[in-house]
Amino acid sequence: MNYQAAIFDMDGLLLDTERVCKGVFEEACASLSIPFLEDIYLDIIGRNAQGIEQVIRAGYGSDLDYPVLHEAWRIRYNAVVKHQAIPVKEGVVELLTWLKDHNIPTAVATSTQQDVAKIKLDLAGLSHFFDNLTTGCEVKNGKPDPEIYLLAANRLNINPQQCLAFEDSNNGVLSAVSAKMQTFQIPDLVQPSTEILTLGHTVSDSLSHVLAELKQRKYAA
Repeated sequence: MNYQAAIFDMDGLLLDTERVCKGVFEEACASLSIPFLEDIYLDIIGRNAQGIEQVIRAGYGSDLDYPVLHEAWRIRYNAVVKHQAIPVKEGVVELLTWLKDHNIPTAVATSTQQDVAKIKLDLAGLSHFFDNLTTGCEVKNGKPDPEIYLLAANRLNINPQQCLAFEDSNNGVLSAVSAKMQTFQIPDLVQPSTEILTLGHTVSDSLSHVLAELKQRKYAA
């Protein structure tokens, strides 16, 4: 494995955010007497704002007042993530520390809008690990398109093929693999689909296991 940088998704990968987001979406639906369609919800994970809207509108149909639902969801979500530190997932700090100790540049490529992403990383105490932050509002085509990963690699001035990418969602994996990055998937709410498993990336239980693998590969080289 030849790599010169590491690029991370944020929600569901660095931070245990997805359960919070799902819970407040359910609350927003209930407040408006709208059914919670779990299969539709799970398909939005990893997408940017535009992609989320497209999936929800298609799944819920033309009768849905999306702006009203989105506002109810946003208010509940921001009330949590803008004021409380989201728990950091297993192995995150250890892996980021190891990469820094080995002078490997790191970046975040998240579909979350920039101001919210900065707050989440600051509250979680992770901001200082990263050399740059690339967010969904900065790209025209969100995940599963590779644009966000290509932009993050460009900002690090590293060839995408020499970047490690870390993702939890299937949409994120498609994005990273399409950018030709060496991709690790650590599933959160959604397990890899049959289609995703054919991509040839590495699936792991946690970032702790990823760190152990990277150490083994490094010292075996």
